[in-house]
Parts: sequence; C-alpha cells; structure tokens
Amino acid sequence: MAVSRTVSLSSPWLDEREEELVTEVLRSGRLSLGPTIDRFEEEFAAAVDAPYAAAVSSGTAGLHLLCVTAGVQQGDEVVTSPYSFVASANCAIYEGATPVFADVDRRTLNLDPAAVEAAITDRTRAVVAVDIYGYPCELDPLRELCDARGIALIEDACEALGARYKERPLGSQGPPAVFAFYPNKQMTTGEGGMVTTHSEEEWRLVKSLRNQGRADSGGWLEHARLGFNYRLDDVRAAIGLGQLEKLDEILTSRSAVAARYSKLLGEIPGLELPCADDVDHERSWFVYVVLLPSGTDREAVIAKLDAHGVSTARYLPCIHTQPYMQQRFGFRIGLCPVAEEMSARTLALPFHGRLDNDDQEYVAASLAAALRS
Repeated sequence: MAVSRTVSLSSPWLDEREEELVTEVLRSGRLSLGPTIDRFEEEFAAAVDAPYAAAVSSGTAGLHLLCVTAGVQQGDEVVTSPYSFVASANCAIYEGATPVFADVDRRTLNLDPAAVEAAITDRTRAVVAVDIYGYPCELDPLRELCDARGIALIEDACEALGARYKERPLGSQGPPAVFAFYPNKQMTTGEGGMVTTHSEEEWRLVKSLRNQGRADSGGWLEHARLGFNYRLDDVRAAIGLGQLEKLDEILTSRSAVAARYSKLLGEIPGLELPCADDVDHERSWFVYVVLLPSGTDREAVIAKLDAHGVSTARYLPCIHTQPYMQQRFGFRIGLCPVAEEMSARTLALPFHGRLDNDDQEYVAASLAAALRS
C-alpha cells in the first residue's frame, strides 16, 4: 500500500528572524561568552518572571548543576519520578547519589506527593519534581514537604516553558527550575537549556560551574572550584532570542493544535486524552500523548500508523526499567505500578505549533482505524 502522506513527530518553528540574529553574531566575531548570552538570559528571566537566569548547554546540564548547588554527593538519595526522561535521575547519579523513584498520579502523570513523602529517608538530599509533558507538578505540597525536612526541591521544567501554577509562570515560584531547548520543545536553540533561580548566590555559582569553575573575578585561567564545560554559545543564544520574540505565538498555536486533537480524538472508544487544565494548573503543550485502551497491542498500533506515514513515539519508558538502571541499582518491574501501567499504554502523536488541520484529521483517522482493526 502506498503511503498517502508523511506526518512527522515534531518540527521547530524557525524563520528569517533567527537567521538574522545568528548572522549578527557571526559577523560580530563574539561566538561565545559574548553579549548575546547576557541578553538572552535577561529576556528569558523576564519571560518567566524569574529574577535570575543562567544559560547552559542542555537541560541535563542544568539539572546536574542544581544537584551540585544543592550539595548532592556520594551516599545521598534523590527522589524523582520514574515517568520522565532519564536526565531527571541521571543528574543525581553524576554526583554519586542514588535515585529513588516515587510513583506518579494516574491522572496528571506527575509525582504523587504522598508517594514522595513515603520515599524520603534520612539520606534524602533533594527531590527532583518533573512537570511532565508541560503539566505543572504539585509544587506547593512538594515545597512544604521539602521545607519541613530541610530537603532541596529542584523543578525539572524542561518540558514546561510557558506553563502556569496557581496563575504564575513556572520559574517564578521560588524553587530553582530548569528549562530545555531541544528542537521538539516549545522553543529551541538546537541544544541548550536555562536555569532559573531566586537566589543571587546560587545564580553566580551556576554561572561559575558552567564555565569550568571560573570565579566572577580573576583571570581566564584562574579557577575557584571544580566546574564543567556547560556553556551555551552566542550563536545558540541568538536563536533563543528569536524564539522568545515569537514565544507567545508559538504557545498559542500549540494550544490550538492540542485543542483540535482533543476534539478529533475525543470520540474514540477507550482512548484517554491528556488531563485538562484546572484552577491551579495550566499546561504548556510540549507533546500530545494519549493513553491507549487497556489491553491494546501498542506495537501493532504503532506499526499500522507507521504504515500510514504517521510518526509516533513510545513516551515514556520508565526510568527504573532501563537496562543500565536495573544493572546498576537492582531496580525491578513492580517498583512503581502506576507509572509502569501508564508507560506501557502511552503514545505520543505528531505535534507542533504549525501542524495543519488536514494532517491532524489524517492522524486521528489513522489512529481510529488502527484501534478498530
């Protein structure tokens, strides 16, 4: 059977403005540690209403740096979600700590605060709370829990730029947060990320750590501490500036695409759609992930969609079931039953801000047909 069309999983929103800004940087000769980085950080901080922002080479790098600033070290435990990208746990392992997985809430797919509380021990140094698929985590209960026990709270907002919790944007809430700019995210710099914090001391430390441990003062080859090469260059910062200029338009368009999907898919029997916003949670649409009907052969559905040119992804495998996690820490299936059930049934559909109506209708019809057959 000939494929009538191909619908890709994601696509960044780039145009002539990014080209113009990148060209300015190239012509300036300041390709790294130049003024474009400072401007990008300032404008990003303003966009999320955070007092301080530090650009880094990736969201993973940002999470690692916040584990360092939180004092995570050998022998510590860091509680996080099993239903996330592996970086949410790897950031603790980099510092010699052990990841501890708390199960998720079935509706939101975010950490269940009660499960987090049960997972805390006297070795717990931090909690990495994930805003999965752009839906804000339970920030206030988690913050109260961490504050009461003297535990650091790190917000993994890598998928959630533009989301709001209790009417305030993520990044403005107080806990340090990390945003990521991989090409499938709401905005992109190709590779890259941003750390936001409300602490000037933490901000200065992150800026030093990302730059090989160089201090605010001193010479280029003088290093105040052990650091990392986690810098973002000015070329990528220029792309980020162009993205920030159109961020509201991007977010609005992604929300409209999600709304159309919800209308098109809402009548498919047994298919569960992403949870809706409520008074405290406003999602920023990163991906559109559906929950297939219980008992569905997901691999068969994926194969049928692929035959029709519809790209999909198995979002997300549980971190604790990854081979290296099982080999290194002895994690086994059954540790987090809710996350494991969701992981086996969830499927990401093609999604980006300029996905046209015809392609969405085609994806919806193809999915409905795949589930019927």
